[in-house]
Parts: sequence; structure tokens; C-alpha cells
Amino acid sequence: MLTLIGGGARSGKSSYALSLGNSAIDSGKRALFVATAEAVDDEMEQRIAKHKDERRSEYDLIEEPRKLAKVLTQASDYDIVIVDCLTLWLSNLMLENIEPDFEDVIEPGRSINTAVVFVTNETGEGIVPMQPISRKFRDLSGQMNVAFAKFCDQVVIMKFGIPMVLKGITDVK
Repeated sequence: MLTLIGGGARSGKSSYALSLGNSAIDSGKRALFVATAEAVDDEMEQRIAKHKDERRSEYDLIEEPRKLAKVLTQASDYDIVIVDCLTLWLSNLMLENIEPDFEDVIEPGRSINTAVVFVTNETGEGIVPMQPISRKFRDLSGQMNVAFAKFCDQVVIMKFGIPMVLKGITDVK
């Protein structure tokens, strides 16, 4: 089962994804957390440290900023995989001038017998960015979210810390 959790900044996306992973851990299942963030400056280091503090020690961790498809193809031993987050993955690719292939990541998630939770940001509800690279990122992230939502079994949007199901199972935590 594939789940996409989206929302704005600080809307509770990661906390909700972790609640799904924590429930799996509480049931004796194996959980993998795939972190796409890179500590490129002090502020990002602090954000990463805060996320680590919020995560239980039972999670296995893979830090992979670009090669999500490879990680997912090797994650079939887990009961749940949380990928946090797709928009950081996209920005990492853009900074390296790598064209993203969304289906290249979706397909391995669909092919393994593991629950995969993708966390993403909603970036298109604000003002139009002034810089061309920012507009390109906004447009690509919107296209990415549409592509992932199409193939995910469940799509949840977070608003003010409240999960709202857009597609799939209606019993949310």
C-alpha cells in the first residue's frame, strides 16, 4: 500500500507519518525511515536533529538525498517505509541538474510488498515566486504530487495538524 501525506510547512505531515510507523512498530513490525534532507547549513542541521529526536530508536535509518528508487528496491524486508520528504528529494535533484523521474520512484514502491509512506510539501497554494528557478521548483513539485497521488492507494492532506483523507481509507489517526 502506498500513502502520500502532503501539506504546508509545519502542518504535521512528518508527525502523522511517524504515527503510522509507530503503530507498526508497536505491532512488532519493522520500520525504515528514509531521510532525504542534507545538512547544508547550520539551520538545516538543527532541523535534521529535531526530526531525529522525534523519531523512535526502533526505526532503521537510511539517509539518501537522491537515489530513492534504489533504496525502495532494497526495502522489501520492512513492513513500513517512510520517505521524508519528496520535495527535499526534488530540490536535491534540481541542485544537481538531474531531471526527476517520478515513476522511477513510484514503481519500486508499488512492486515491493511493503507499506510505503511518502511525505511531501504542498508548494502551489501560495504566491507565484519571483525567480525562475523557484517557479520551476513549484511547478515540478506540483507535477510530482499529482504523479504520486495518482498511484497511491491513500492520499492525506494535513491542514493545521488535522489529517484529511482525499483518497482511500477514511479511518485516519
